[in-house]
Amino acid sequence: MTAPEDRPSTNFFALLWHATFLALASNFMDVDTIIPAMLINAGGGEIQLGFMTAIMLGGSTFLQLVFAGFISHRPRKKNFLLLGINLRIVALFALSVLFYFSGLLVDGLLIILIFVFITQFSFSGAFANISYVDIVGKSLHGAVRKAFLSAKQIIFSIGVFISAVVVRQLLVLLEFPDNYSLLFVLAGTLLFTASLGFWRLNEKPTKAGQKSSFLKFLALIPLAVKSDRNLKYYLLLINSLGLGLSVLPFLIYLAKESFGLSGSLIGNFLLLKTIGMLSAGFFLLRFSRRFKYRYLLLISISLAAAIPVGALLLQSSQKLYGFIFIFSGIFMATYKTAIEGILLEISTDDNRATYAGISGAGNILTTVFPISAGFLLKAFGYIPIFVGVSALVLASVVFVMKIDCQNQAS
Repeated sequence: MTAPEDRPSTNFFALLWHATFLALASNFMDVDTIIPAMLINAGGGEIQLGFMTAIMLGGSTFLQLVFAGFISHRPRKKNFLLLGINLRIVALFALSVLFYFSGLLVDGLLIILIFVFITQFSFSGAFANISYVDIVGKSLHGAVRKAFLSAKQIIFSIGVFISAVVVRQLLVLLEFPDNYSLLFVLAGTLLFTASLGFWRLNEKPTKAGQKSSFLKFLALIPLAVKSDRNLKYYLLLINSLGLGLSVLPFLIYLAKESFGLSGSLIGNFLLLKTIGMLSAGFFLLRFSRRFKYRYLLLISISLAAAIPVGALLLQSSQKLYGFIFIFSGIFMATYKTAIEGILLEISTDDNRATYAGISGAGNILTTVFPISAGFLLKAFGYIPIFVGVSALVLASVVFVMKIDCQNQAS
């Protein structure tokens, strides 16, 4: 008789349950439109937006390096996954309460508390991701894994489209801060529902590794990179291509300077971005057994390089500027599918959690860039910064071509 933890279908549908409700929740807390607009409406400027972006993108993934040393040696990681997602749920409900009572807060305190709860939300997500990557990797293999990643993307795209319509209506009908108070309480409820799928997971234990401190785990990095050239080029890849993600929140600030920042405009940008994700999701599902991760990465690089330059060229037209968000949605869908797939392919059941943690070190640029960009944009404007990002992103082509995946279809 097959043991429960050996039944891939149970985990397949449990993970899809989580993906479905996470998709419905995601636009209520979108890091490229909703969160930046929230911070700007609360009084934040370019510098604060830079720090917020660094926390949400680079900082949270870099902390995977810290968390991996604590988690990677443990044979079962489900409880750590649940802890991480529950901390995210608490942060969302706390943000809802914060905005509900924001009128009672003194100047500056709202911004400080926003940073506190967004930091909790982002860092706990990094904590949960270590366990998530490990469980997906050892539960789903081969064609089933690729089918899951593709199905996850299409479900995610459909879910975010539904939520994008709802979020847009809430932003139009309600004024700040009431709209954000409602957005976050709905996000917390949906994320809690998504977490119920994790309770159904039948986790296959791996061989217990040796416990290591953060410093010992850091010492493993040069050895792992030296022994695995794939890991070296993977780190270089997510450093350079990750800049494409870092620049997306600044598109909102550029829009604010060009057109103003109404709830309707933010809702439109979110909807257009979702349309891009949905289109890419259908394509990925249709060709899930045929596409190569390397080709997806090359598409991602082209889009990531074109988006900042396109934003500069179209900033004089509000209608045309919206098309940038369609391409940003396509970029995010292809990037996340390819990067996650490549990591699963170059790692094994025994080192996958470790590699996921080490990959956090590859986000140094996505941590440093948003902080420096906030200051640089105030000093030099958007043209040199956006053009420079496009040039650095194009360098990712070299690293993509040097990665040799175990799966020849990759």
